[in-house]
Amino acid sequence: MAFLADTLSRVKPSATIAVTQKARELKNAGRDVIGLGAGEPDFDTPDNIKEAAIEAIRRGETKYPPVSGIVPLREAIAKKFKRENNLDYRPEQTIVGTGGKQILFNAFMATLNPGDEVVIPRPYWVSYPEMVAICGGTSVFADTSIDSGFKLTAAALEKAITPRTKWLLMNSPSNPSGAAYTGAELKALADVLLKHPHVWVLTDDMYEHLIYGDFVFKTIAEVEPRLYERTLTMNGVSKAYAMTGWRIGYAAGPVPLIKAMDMIQGQQTSGACTIAQWASVEALNGPQDFVARNKAIFQARRDLVVSMLNQARGISCPSPEGAFYVYPSCAQLLGKKTKAGKVIDNDETLCSELLDAEGVAVVFGSAFGLGPNFRISYATSEALLEEACTRIQRFTASLT
Repeated sequence: MAFLADTLSRVKPSATIAVTQKARELKNAGRDVIGLGAGEPDFDTPDNIKEAAIEAIRRGETKYPPVSGIVPLREAIAKKFKRENNLDYRPEQTIVGTGGKQILFNAFMATLNPGDEVVIPRPYWVSYPEMVAICGGTSVFADTSIDSGFKLTAAALEKAITPRTKWLLMNSPSNPSGAAYTGAELKALADVLLKHPHVWVLTDDMYEHLIYGDFVFKTIAEVEPRLYERTLTMNGVSKAYAMTGWRIGYAAGPVPLIKAMDMIQGQQTSGACTIAQWASVEALNGPQDFVARNKAIFQARRDLVVSMLNQARGISCPSPEGAFYVYPSCAQLLGKKTKAGKVIDNDETLCSELLDAEGVAVVFGSAFGLGPNFRISYATSEALLEEACTRIQRFTASLT
């Protein structure tokens, strides 16, 4: 009898974590490596948020919190949804978790039975299908393309829905593509969902505040109020507030679902760290001016990377609406050879050879379900991004 669970045979390790770890190991071995795999801002957490955490420690806010989150944070979350998304949620309709991953995991654990399907547009964040698999569900992938801006169309959604569909999992702006949906694009998807009342929507809005130019962020329950009662709207403080290590995600939705997620969390981790929760209260209620400053820096980085990648031979890189990723196509490079005679047969080989030849660590697109592409995180300095893109240009030019 095998000791480890059969579930593990259905789950793959995270490619993004693997690339980051490999880059770290090569650096420790003395290699000159530029790691563009990590999905976290390089900014520090703002001082007012740090001070709120320190003050919470001094006040003795160090006891077990309620499983669903401290009341001031749940109130702040409800106010945030009203202020920024025109969504009316009561505090009891909200839940706080140890990062966005726990929110997603608990939602699937609370709702999926064997054979239940989750529609996931691809490319997708690497953890989505693995979470569905762990929770006993089945992922149904709805393809997008570079021509559609990596966005799910109404026709593709309609085709993916079956009587076993329980969730549509949305992510806008997207990891890995940076694609963000307009209000009109969300309305077209909502019109399909209204014809299928058994399908719920889980919308991952983690990159909400990282949108560029004159793009206006919308979330699906805001665009179509008739979906409000079957939508779980997820967000967190990680990206906009540079609080990845504080591990706070949150969501709002119908009370029965929130209670079910609370029950699972109560047997799993209980409440999230009290100090991080008090810091998050300040993040949501406090000054927001730094968000615009950071966004402007990210936009300049995006423009630099898109421009330089489009100057690299054989690479085509669209300019995304949000997040801090680009997802260029490397289709024109397939079949070419490195100086050592290695054939570039897929995007994983390309990324491996790029790392070996030039010390640039990126994540191959097939890990996100759609290739031949690769993902670059531009959450690092312009100087490093410029050097990395110069190396990529040199590498692609060397292929024959």
